[in-house]
Amino acid sequence: MRPPGVPGTAGRRSVHAASGRRLGAAHPRAEGPTDLRLVAPAAAAWLTAAVTVGVSPGWVAGVVVVSLVGGGLLLAAGRGGARSERGRAAARPGSWPWVSVAAVLLCVGAAAASAGLHGADLRRGPVPALATQFAHVTAEVEVTSDPRLTRPRIMGDRVAATALLFDADVTRITRADGTVVATRTPVLVIVDARSRRGSPREAGGRSPWLSLLPSTRLRVAARVVPALSDGDDVAAVLRVRGSAPPEVVGEPSGPQRFAGRLREGLRKATDGLDTDARALLPGLIVGDTSRVAPELDNAFKATDLTHLLAVSGGNFTILLALFIGPPGLAQRVERRGLAPRLGVPLRATALVGGALTLAFVIVCRPDPSVLRAAACGSIALLAIATGRRRSLVPALAAAVLLLVLYDPWLARSYGFLLSVLATGALLTLAPRWSAGLRRRRVPPRLAEALAAAAAAQALCAPVVALLSARVSLVAVPCNLLAEFAVAPATVLGFGTLGTASVAMPVAEVLAWCASWPARWIADIARTGAALPGGGVDWPGSWTGALLLALVTVVVVVAGRRLLGHPLLSGACAVLFLLVVVQPPPLTRVITGWPPPGWRFVMCDVGQGDAAVLAAGDGSAVVVDAGPDPVSADRCLSTLGVTRIPLVVLTHFHADHVGGLPGVLHGRSVGAIETTGFEEPLDQAEFVRREAAARHIPMTRAVAGERRRTGSLDWRVLWPLPDPAPTPDGPNDASVTLLVRSAGLRLLLLGDLEPPAQQALSRSPVAAELGGVDVLKVAHHGSAYQDPELIRRVAPRLALISVGGDNPYGHPAPSTVAALRAGGAVVLRTDEDGALAVTGEGEGLSVAGH
Repeated sequence: MRPPGVPGTAGRRSVHAASGRRLGAAHPRAEGPTDLRLVAPAAAAWLTAAVTVGVSPGWVAGVVVVSLVGGGLLLAAGRGGARSERGRAAARPGSWPWVSVAAVLLCVGAAAASAGLHGADLRRGPVPALATQFAHVTAEVEVTSDPRLTRPRIMGDRVAATALLFDADVTRITRADGTVVATRTPVLVIVDARSRRGSPREAGGRSPWLSLLPSTRLRVAARVVPALSDGDDVAAVLRVRGSAPPEVVGEPSGPQRFAGRLREGLRKATDGLDTDARALLPGLIVGDTSRVAPELDNAFKATDLTHLLAVSGGNFTILLALFIGPPGLAQRVERRGLAPRLGVPLRATALVGGALTLAFVIVCRPDPSVLRAAACGSIALLAIATGRRRSLVPALAAAVLLLVLYDPWLARSYGFLLSVLATGALLTLAPRWSAGLRRRRVPPRLAEALAAAAAAQALCAPVVALLSARVSLVAVPCNLLAEFAVAPATVLGFGTLGTASVAMPVAEVLAWCASWPARWIADIARTGAALPGGGVDWPGSWTGALLLALVTVVVVVAGRRLLGHPLLSGACAVLFLLVVVQPPPLTRVITGWPPPGWRFVMCDVGQGDAAVLAAGDGSAVVVDAGPDPVSADRCLSTLGVTRIPLVVLTHFHADHVGGLPGVLHGRSVGAIETTGFEEPLDQAEFVRREAAARHIPMTRAVAGERRRTGSLDWRVLWPLPDPAPTPDGPNDASVTLLVRSAGLRLLLLGDLEPPAQQALSRSPVAAELGGVDVLKVAHHGSAYQDPELIRRVAPRLALISVGGDNPYGHPAPSTVAALRAGGAVVLRTDEDGALAVTGEGEGLSVAGH
């Protein structure tokens, strides 16, 4: 019996005929019920691969035998039932439930067998045993992925050294005793960052290690160590040290050399663009994210736009749609696109589309993510081109099944899960939500874009929260705004890729055109990440993911009801906008932050320093930028700071300058003033690059300098002008400021340590140090303080910028005790949050946030 509302065969014919289209209306209700027969086998294979990959061979063999025997018996029973009831069963194929169960069991057996074979690769040969011995070997490896640099991480006052990584297969290994063994074992190769010549961060050039192509064979001297975790798809890690460039013993294959030339041509064509476009275009087109700065990468993560930095099925679909025309017209006489305009017949169009798919995989590398993009993009486009949306879900299920059988490690990949969820949302939820929006008079294109972004976010958000312990509230609007720029950036980017090796001037023009939508995407990511209410912390566990899924269901159900009440919907939209944007005037009324008439704010940026001195309406002097651009930008946004006459960087440690891009983002900055002691060199160079990119002049601060801006005036007390003794490290070269804001006196010590503090106490300005109202305690309140300076300064209020649970023990109990013994009220950002100082004299007060 048919479910109510589902048309029969004759009914479907009439619906198709009434649509006026050869293939009928591409509407879920017009296509009948969705075919879900492949969903169960695909899900069973996925779960089986996730459980069995990497487990003992005995368990895998047991699963394979039981599944194949059970499936075979059910199929035999099914054939017998078919012969005895052929007529009735032919009319009712659903009456053979054992056939469906047999299909599930056979897929389980196939997935277990594939997982067992891939798991055996990790146990084959001598590499696993050598890893347990931490042995030193000489190995010949075949590169299987593009080399990549780890993202720099700020650890205390320095940026942790980056490492170069690439996947490889060990083909021959020579032990310390000279024994040579041939094998085929997957490993991860890590090249010590301090040992690479020509590293971009060391000499401004491109490292020869970074130029390696997949299929290149190398000989390396390395130490074999165990894999980083038990769930890794490698048998061991090869750590390579030494200053020598890679020793190549076998050139890459022809297709990889061709792909390498295309990718290098794309890089060269984008060299002349601004920083954001130069970084994003290679990522959008071929997944090359080596130029993406950490702060931009963090902004993409905060707005759930990270999928744009990786090769995706959406980008590939755009490429194919450009060639074959709108998918709904692909098999019609009226089809559009480049193919019919060039006179390419339909069958030849399909062949060329297949060739484009193959070229896409080769150029973007046959990594799992690329294979997933090609499979999902091709199958989805093919299914849409038939005009039958009901075939989309079985097509996706088939892609999942084939990919999991090909590479069982995908079953444990969160990226694969997100890709499947996003594709499933676009194929199932988005069409229905789009139709619902159109019924409520939303313009068709806007309805389709909004439905796609919302559906993908609804299904993917729980998994993203599990990984990041945070939920983005701006993901849907940011993806919606970015979507309008993705297509032109992709089309122009692929044009750049195709012409760079034959006509570089043309490629550079196309790249320049593509830079406009690329910059638009970068601006959206940064703006969304900087919004004060752009995200909320969420439990990063499976319980948190399930809770978010429940919340999402409630929001969707409530949203459907709200759409029927325009006034209430508008009120909710305005309320959501206010929560996300949190305009300072409204925030001040509701939360009391920032307090009226604030003079000085110590931002809560974790283990680092960032301070703001009010200089007038919307104007402030910023002293240090903290370690994180997002935190610094958010602090200034909540304070309503749009103009910065001067940024003072007390010294070049990463916890004071790492957040500089966030300070500069979207604000008018007059100049950057720094210490003259340019160490660490890499961070000093980082500051110069950021200033040069925005055409901001840099000056050097020396003792005796006086400045005034707005309601502020200050004097530089340290470091001494040349000739001066070489400081004992960057901390003792910190710029020290004595600031007056009306009747308020503040002393900002940077990270000065006892030698410099003692010299400051003996300097001619020592008499001016007494009677300070507010002291920014040096070096996060560490134990390295000069007691005499603390007694001389005798502040009424001592503020310490420090991160919670930091590994350095900051602030030291002895320092806090000494400050309190001198009569100071001690406040710290790890316990009190951001701190704002207001008033003066007897009216001096401080508020936390």
